[in-house]
Amino acid sequence: MPHWNPHNSQMKLPHELSLNPMFAREVEDAIPRFRLRDQGMLPDTAYQIIHDELILDGNARQNLATFVTTWMEPAADRLYAESFDKNMIDKDEYPQTAAIEERCIHVLADLWHSPHPDSTMGVSTTGSSEACMLAGLALKRRWQNSRKKQGKSIDHPNIVFSSAVQVVWEKFANYWDVEARYVNITPDHPYMDPEGVLAAVDENTIAVVPILGVTYTGLYEPIDAIAKALDNLQARTGLDIPMHIDAASGGFVAPFLQPDLVWDFQLPRVKSINVSGHKYGLVYPGLGWVVWREAEDLPEDLIFRVSYLGGNMPTFALNFSRPGAQVLLQYYNFLRLGKDGYYKVQKTCQSVAQFLSAEIDKMGPFELFTDGSDIPVFAWRLKDGYTSKWNLYNLSRLLRTYGWQVPAYPMPPNMENVTIMRVVVRNGFSMDLAHLFLMNLNQAVKYLDSLDGPMPHETKKDNGFHH
Repeated sequence: MPHWNPHNSQMKLPHELSLNPMFAREVEDAIPRFRLRDQGMLPDTAYQIIHDELILDGNARQNLATFVTTWMEPAADRLYAESFDKNMIDKDEYPQTAAIEERCIHVLADLWHSPHPDSTMGVSTTGSSEACMLAGLALKRRWQNSRKKQGKSIDHPNIVFSSAVQVVWEKFANYWDVEARYVNITPDHPYMDPEGVLAAVDENTIAVVPILGVTYTGLYEPIDAIAKALDNLQARTGLDIPMHIDAASGGFVAPFLQPDLVWDFQLPRVKSINVSGHKYGLVYPGLGWVVWREAEDLPEDLIFRVSYLGGNMPTFALNFSRPGAQVLLQYYNFLRLGKDGYYKVQKTCQSVAQFLSAEIDKMGPFELFTDGSDIPVFAWRLKDGYTSKWNLYNLSRLLRTYGWQVPAYPMPPNMENVTIMRVVVRNGFSMDLAHLFLMNLNQAVKYLDSLDGPMPHETKKDNGFHH
């Protein structure tokens, strides 16, 4: 693993950890921080050392930067504790866990209008990033197989997405030798539009990847319009370019809050969809899903059949052993909430997001970029000319003194001169907490406005948040 510079500051700490004398045994007053000691220690001692360090972590409920679920109810916690030892890959030992995974895939396929939800293919993953990688691999192999049948070159595949795409797609293109073609967003078009797509695609395009919930802003990209543009392109030229939908955030929101929105397998051009179970799927970290429209959309030659622990097991994954507990928690949510429960949770989040965005829009310094009408995420910028004394990076740092983690960051290329702040409203961030956040936000702005001179210069690299 690479050593990131911010973490190298650890090496400046004393190379021994001190022990509380209440927990230390004789001659056990310090232990090495960066080396494995010769002897072990009492379990309570090891626990206390780590427990004390974790006090310095942030409060997850005040983290308005992350999309990841940080709270589940006690019954889910109990199920988690009972199943954290299950290995998802070992389907022979844990056949019922494997059966529940399969049920979840069929639930999602039905939710997203697969024409054959009971027979299509899908897999659980460690998160949406792995799901995107698998979907991208399937698209590349599908394109290669088609080109080979036509006797054409497979040397220069490309993939098309917005400049606001999540970094996993840049990784996919880099790792698997696919040219990344970006449709740049602009102030007038803050998402990938059909015209930009048509200008970028050609016969070597393995797929177009619209985003259902851009991480920068929370916006849905116009998936139906992009599909229609590609339909027209095929009618004119014969080019049949598939779509994959990155629904990491929106895949568990749109079916409940915007049920009439056409974005999923209702569009025949959409061949696969990924989603994060640990975002608005409401499961603890470590779960993603990818589902294909129909079984034939996942090339058979990508599936390995492995003899493992007495069973012959088909597998399509980048990881092998991984926890099964999150899959069980996803099924728990499906049973516990149903469609009505998911609607209520997501609607509450959206109501809080829209309340907060409206209140922030009323404040003098800010103008909204988005208001939380798509996924419960909104962003704002500092009004041009409002002040030369402070910027959004200063505000983000000051909010940390109240415990709030609110990211400030530049927009993607072509709009990198625009800095925004973003709030992600998740389950557990109540209206009461929203009022407390607003109070602290107003206090922070009042303090910054009262300064006699400008805050010391900081770059975005100093801010501690990375998109």
